[in-house]
Amino acid sequence: QVQLVESGGGSVQAGGSLRLSCAASGNTYSSYYMAWFRQTPGTEREWFVVIYPGGRSIYYTDSVKGRFTISQDNAKNTLYLQMNSLKPEDTAMYYCAAQARGPYFYPPQPASFDYWGQGTQVTVSS
Repeated sequence: QVQLVESGGGSVQAGGSLRLSCAASGNTYSSYYMAWFRQTPGTEREWFVVIYPGGRSIYYTDSVKGRFTISQDNAKNTLYLQMNSLKPEDTAMYYCAAQARGPYFYPPQPASFDYWGQGTQVTVSS
């Protein structure tokens, strides 16, 4: 069992930065397939970064590549998302998610993930 808690969201102006955290309690998250998703009202939850177990592979969507960076602190059992050069279109509720066992679909499918955080809101103003 894994509990995920996101934090770090907020309101920033375009071009600004935020760092989101996803703290995991329970099992060590580094053995899980983990992803960040985001969602705006009336739309599907969409992934934008995924990290394979052990951090052996990381993939970003083109919409965030070069601006967002995922990292992990195994000692703190926490996943971080550094978001730079934020744009108004990055405005969304952000979620981290964990999948315990394979197969690990790529691109990540929300229905495949076992655990979700409560979400943290990111608002970017122009």
